[in-house]
Amino acid sequence: MALIENGDIGNHQSFGVKIRFSKDEDVDSMLSIYMQHIRRGLDHDSASHIDFPQIDDLKRRRKNMQKHRLPHLVAEISKTIVGYAYAVPFRKRPAYRYVLKHSIYVHQDYLHMGVGRQLMPELINLCAAAGYRQIIGYIDSTNHASISLHEAFGFHQAGYLKGIGYKYGNWTDSIIMQRSLGMGDKSSPSN
Repeated sequence: MALIENGDIGNHQSFGVKIRFSKDEDVDSMLSIYMQHIRRGLDHDSASHIDFPQIDDLKRRRKNMQKHRLPHLVAEISKTIVGYAYAVPFRKRPAYRYVLKHSIYVHQDYLHMGVGRQLMPELINLCAAAGYRQIIGYIDSTNHASISLHEAFGFHQAGYLKGIGYKYGNWTDSIIMQRSLGMGDKSSPSN
């Protein structure tokens, strides 16, 4: 698989959003965004029993992704981190080495402003350029904005997991969405 270089992706800017590779200095902002999303669905009593990730955990994960040449991107507006996206191996077994699982998180104050629409194509293009053939996302079935975003970029529903999450005092379902990268499953990988 091709290697992904670290540094700026380029001058990709739209609607004031700049997409670039993440840096260690971005981790505080990324953790803050992540915690907003996690805490939203928890009641106060549940939150006290959960081990939330720490800054060092995210730095370690980010470095591990870089070591394996996996994309870890941030979106910024006026030097403020407003979102981030990354891809990790879908499974560790060798048969799944061409499949990635991705996540995109956007700061709550910048939702529905196109940040995800700027992150998604960069993430897809970098994963495809690295030789991966499929990308998968797990989405809460009530997150219609995320489902629409994924559909707009060629993802389709590949599965439905009933009652696997618990937030807002209710059981929630997850949708598995999948998209081919490059030749997908139409040809054998070159390496």
